[in-house]
Amino acid sequence: MQFGFSEDGTHLPTNYSQNTVAFTGTHDNNTTNGWWSELRKNAERGDAAGDRETLARVKSFLRTDAEEIHWPCIESVMESRADLAIVPLQDVLGLGGEARMNFPGRQEGNWSWRFESHELSPALLKRLRDVTEATGRAAAAAGQT
Repeated sequence: MQFGFSEDGTHLPTNYSQNTVAFTGTHDNNTTNGWWSELRKNAERGDAAGDRETLARVKSFLRTDAEEIHWPCIESVMESRADLAIVPLQDVLGLGGEARMNFPGRQEGNWSWRFESHELSPALLKRLRDVTEATGRAAAAAGQT
């Protein structure tokens, strides 16, 4: 989804076809909150017209200027027509760039993030379940489509 905010919007969740996989991000890019934080920071530079335009497109598409953008992104991917929606656990947990899994081309410092079970609180699990059910993903996961 992070690559969907180009001028043409080709890769926005509203443009996904059914026979695709939608995801907020992969192991090779920043977490959603890390990406958002970097985009906002970069947009403040005087020579960052492109980042400011991207920031404006994100705010317009998601209808928010949330400090933590992960839930609007998760909801958008889950609402898409794609057959499969994938959300990295780092995004579910709302983690920033410190939880990034991999930096392509970097030989050290990759694959060190680890999940601990206490991080998935009952409230967080309920929120994820609610989004999954509201978007019809629960029935699809159970093979009831």
